[in-house]
Amino acid sequence: MSRLVCVSNRITLPRRAVVPGGLAVGVLAAMQNTGGLWFGWSGELEAHPAATPESLTRGAITYATMSLTQTEYDRYYRGFCNTTLWPLFHYLTDRFRYDHEWHVGYRAVNRRFAEQLAPLLRPDDRIWVHDYHLIPLARELRALGVTQPIGFFLHIPFPHLEVLRLLPPYAELVRDLTQFDLVGFQTAADEQSFHACLAGVFPEGPPRTRTGAFPIGIDVDTIIGEAAAAMGTEPVKRMITGLIGRRLMIGVDRLDYSKGLVERFSAYQRFLERHSRHRGRLIYLQIAPLSRDDIQAYATIREALEQATGRTNGRFADTDWTPLRYLNRNFPHPTLMGFMRAAQVGLVTPLRDGMNLVAKEFVAAQDPEDPGALVLSSLAGAACELEGAVIVNPYDLRGVSQAIEAALTMPLAERQARHAAMLAALRNHDLRAWHTGFLAALG
Repeated sequence: MSRLVCVSNRITLPRRAVVPGGLAVGVLAAMQNTGGLWFGWSGELEAHPAATPESLTRGAITYATMSLTQTEYDRYYRGFCNTTLWPLFHYLTDRFRYDHEWHVGYRAVNRRFAEQLAPLLRPDDRIWVHDYHLIPLARELRALGVTQPIGFFLHIPFPHLEVLRLLPPYAELVRDLTQFDLVGFQTAADEQSFHACLAGVFPEGPPRTRTGAFPIGIDVDTIIGEAAAAMGTEPVKRMITGLIGRRLMIGVDRLDYSKGLVERFSAYQRFLERHSRHRGRLIYLQIAPLSRDDIQAYATIREALEQATGRTNGRFADTDWTPLRYLNRNFPHPTLMGFMRAAQVGLVTPLRDGMNLVAKEFVAAQDPEDPGALVLSSLAGAACELEGAVIVNPYDLRGVSQAIEAALTMPLAERQARHAAMLAALRNHDLRAWHTGFLAALG
């Protein structure tokens, strides 16, 4: 049986007590199912990185990591990945910046990934590369003589050609993707955008590149079990006691401008203005752990949200009621699932998102006898599957305000029907279906 080799920018090592993101959870699930090698950056910066990766084996998985220099980190990660590709692929063109030196650094780090990975490969390996950090990796591996099947999965949206063309080397990026044997996307719309880019870059006829939509999912039964069990834990009981009988609306997001938190806070303020009967009866809990806080754009959004929280609470709070609780901290995953189960409304309104697993986790965490309602951005990939959510445009503050009202007043029978339909969709496209489907297509 062939060995699976997964490659991602960062690796979640088993010895680190970190709450992993969706990419890490998905890769780990695939690796636990098959075993194999997981290769990527350790998260460490060194003046003189080792010429060979550091290895750690736990069970059937070997973790191989390399470090970066400060210059590589600044150009590759802070620069091209997070100041160029991230905003561009999320259609947030006002935040897009390009620097030729960043692009040079991006390609150089991908070359070093390839040089350190290639000696570890076996003839029958299948290689699965993850996300926008590593788009040139297949080309670099092929240049070193690697002939094994290489697949690529993009966890974030893929922009339309007219947006991608803002990037000076956009055609090179598209050509790099054609070096993979299979390119996977979260949604059919992302796949269609890629084919439009192929047609634009190769007017004489694009190369035969296999593509597919493979929506990433969650481990539904694990989430259900975690959420139910967490209701008896001290942190969740303490949170529920602190509500003093009030209803709870919850948002859980990384602190990132693509998540639409500034717009969401403004919509909640408008909701309190227009629907005064809910004042004193609803608490909105927003959990937003810090993300990339060494990048100025993320420090700016943190400051904006703190100011928005102060304005909302200063205007509407009473001696025994704080309408908005905003927390910049991580919680253990089971605790978060318990918070979600206790909530009557889940608020997930990114400005653009490849999928958004928080929306799926909220649905799975609910009590099917008395489920909460989900308010979900139409610009998240999850909206293609979760048709039972109250779908909103995150830029429409009035519309989001009205959706919160609709969610709070939705009859029980309607909530149950919507929840049952969404739960069925989650089971149809769960985490196992994602990685087994992709790997079967890779062959």
